[in-house]
Amino acid sequence: MSAPVVGAHDEESIMSEVKRLNWSEIAPEGAKALFGIHQYVTQKTNLPEELIHLVFLRVSQINGCAHCIDMHTRDLLKTMPIDKVALIPVWAEVPHLFSDQYRAALAWAEEVTNVSITHASDDAYAAAAAAFVPKDLVDLTLVIAAMNAFNRLGAPFRLPVAAKP
Repeated sequence: MSAPVVGAHDEESIMSEVKRLNWSEIAPEGAKALFGIHQYVTQKTNLPEELIHLVFLRVSQINGCAHCIDMHTRDLLKTMPIDKVALIPVWAEVPHLFSDQYRAALAWAEEVTNVSITHASDDAYAAAAAAFVPKDLVDLTLVIAAMNAFNRLGAPFRLPVAAKP
């Protein structure tokens, strides 16, 4: 699995007229801590790699982080057909395309990412808990939390995208 890119911003990939800080260079200890969580969720859980990238992408779509959307779309396209990837924002309208567990993960990702609105409702929690054993539910929630943290750095600091015009 690829880790988020935090390197230099080349002129072609800058998405803002205002030069933004490179957060990982300015706060390397903070970057190290966040990458430690990333390493845990991508390498030390029992969650399928595809499910992790699915959740990374959906959370990034909700948060509007171009860098993370670009990266996790590319990661997910390695294992998932483009038809399904294109419909992730409307997954609830095409439930037949996603397994019960993937739908539960997507629903929980939306619930947790929008926690200020949803307050992680009892119904949403019960649905997620029915689809995952306790350790996997905690790990899934860590996946969601980690991506929310990366999005909250990637979007405001305008991390570059790999996509070219």
